[in-house]
Amino acid sequence: MQVAGFRDRAARCGGACARGSRRGRLGGGMKLAFSTLACPNWSLDQVVAAAHEYGYQGVELRLIDGKLIDGAMPATERERVRKTFAGAGLPVVAVDTSVRIAAAPDAKTALDELRPLLELASEWESPVVRVFGGEWDADRSREDAIGQARHVLEETARTAQGLGLSIALETHDRFSSVELVADVLEDLPLSAAALWDVGHPYRVGDTPEHVLRLLSGRIAHVHIKDCRRDPGADDWQLTLLGEGEVPVRSCVDALRKAGYTGWLSVEWEKRWHPELAEPEVALPQFAQVLRSWGVEK
Repeated sequence: MQVAGFRDRAARCGGACARGSRRGRLGGGMKLAFSTLACPNWSLDQVVAAAHEYGYQGVELRLIDGKLIDGAMPATERERVRKTFAGAGLPVVAVDTSVRIAAAPDAKTALDELRPLLELASEWESPVVRVFGGEWDADRSREDAIGQARHVLEETARTAQGLGLSIALETHDRFSSVELVADVLEDLPLSAAALWDVGHPYRVGDTPEHVLRLLSGRIAHVHIKDCRRDPGADDWQLTLLGEGEVPVRSCVDALRKAGYTGWLSVEWEKRWHPELAEPEVALPQFAQVLRSWGVEK
């Protein structure tokens, strides 16, 4: 573990929010967004209409018209996306990639995939590009996987900073433990940041206080979700907010106390789990509960 020095520097940052660009953020406290992962059958126009109807102030892009984001997207399509959200007054709060910086065959593969996505996010004035760590083969050491992830972030952090971006490593898959994320980010520029998905660290035993203790000063974005253990399987079921066992309100309170002023983005994984409630049900429910907790007030 290499988190002690990280913790000392993070504490000196004075808050939970990764320092850097404020593009895509509004003034004041935490604001609400949702990921288009929630609505795989919606067009961009439907996404915009729903954001306004349900009171969301930003949108996180994982899907565009039902398709995963591609760094090779044609210029005309990139411009269409930009104009759609700019015209609606909705910031693109994060661009979610599928890049796995530790699990890719080598660093060059991850870098070649990530670099055009940084440019894409910059065109949309998004402050955050999400990456995964991923899983790695059993015959590969933890140190080697962390080393590759660090190398990818080291090679792209300055570019990201110049574009006004943070590259945020999500607490997900093998990197659900915040200790592993903290080890990757140790000593890297602040444009290499963390995305706290509140569900996954809880599943591996991390409390909100532990997350903030290790990642304070490096959290660029937050995914809001709730889930509960499936008694009939070794798995978890996603739920509407407040119907699971993730201490989401405690997470929100801890972020507020730490001075986080970024986005809380609802990640309703309808694309991956078609059996979930429709976005017309889930998105207003999450927004209503979060506002009842004082978000946006």
